[in-house]
Amino acid sequence: MKFLVTGGAGFIGSAVIRHLINDKKYSVFNVDCLTYAGNLASLHSVSKSDLYHFQKLDICNSDGLRVVFDRYQPDVVLHLAAESHVDRSIDAPAVFLQTNIMGTYALLQAALEYWRTAPLDVKQRFRFHHVSTDEVFGDLALGDAPFTEMATFAPSSPYAASKAASDHLVHAWHRTYGLPVVISNCSNNYGPYHFPEKLIPHTILNALSGRELPVYGDGQQIRDWLFVEDHARALCLVAEKGALGETYNLGGGSERRNIDVVKSICAILDDLAPSLRQPQLASYSDLIAFVKDRPGHDRRYAINAYKIRDQLGWSPKETFESGLRKTVAWYLENEGWWRPILNGEYMLQRIGDAR
Repeated sequence: MKFLVTGGAGFIGSAVIRHLINDKKYSVFNVDCLTYAGNLASLHSVSKSDLYHFQKLDICNSDGLRVVFDRYQPDVVLHLAAESHVDRSIDAPAVFLQTNIMGTYALLQAALEYWRTAPLDVKQRFRFHHVSTDEVFGDLALGDAPFTEMATFAPSSPYAASKAASDHLVHAWHRTYGLPVVISNCSNNYGPYHFPEKLIPHTILNALSGRELPVYGDGQQIRDWLFVEDHARALCLVAEKGALGETYNLGGGSERRNIDVVKSICAILDDLAPSLRQPQLASYSDLIAFVKDRPGHDRRYAINAYKIRDQLGWSPKETFESGLRKTVAWYLENEGWWRPILNGEYMLQRIGDAR
């Protein structure tokens, strides 16, 4: 199998590529334009493999996409390229509309042209897997049942709205043009190689530096957490065996309040790294500080993942407790990955790597 992965230098994309090459032994062509969150160091373990290929390319570049399709002849497109940080979408929504909507459109068009003219055997096995988020569904009240695949779209942020629009585009290209597609909507991911702006790595690294651990509002926002390596397995399974035209919700079944996530990280750090804690602190949790909530902040997300469990036999291997402990331990052991991000050196390193 030959996979064309967009956004493969990102957090989820790099986990997928490591899984495809190390566990599945599939060939992978990684297309990534290397925005601030793209980091080729996350792919160091597979970068020398004969199964791995990389091209720096913006998915909005239609001509460049056509060249990639013609050159690589993929069996599967796994579309992960996206702007994904909610705070950034509030401050600067235009880039989210451009990448998440127009970029998805350009990729769909390139895939459609390729699929229509592909040899019959390639055409029959071709799949376009669009990776999306549970944020397209909006938020839930405490007593509401978790989102199913039939939930109504009600996005709250510019990011979520742009992803909802891209989901609709993929459905339309399937219904109108017959493009063989599958879609997945995932809950919050966490794990190794997560960019430090997100809640869990931000909390870990701030704690290790003795800085404030900011928690939005009252910290009662609830998210369903999914370990990224479990997500990578699910994405490959959906791409290979999911029913065409169908959507699959991928969740960890691990709802947690934000404040409890932060406190859990502090407790793990108290256990694994007490010697790194500042002497005046009885616990890393002493650094927790509540800050002004962000606009339109959804209160709760929750995923019902029965469909992929019942139809494809997938379930997470990690509990939230085991996955979070692995994540904290990874950041403690891999300062060589995150330190260049914090000081900006990785921006210079990846320029050379991409040449």
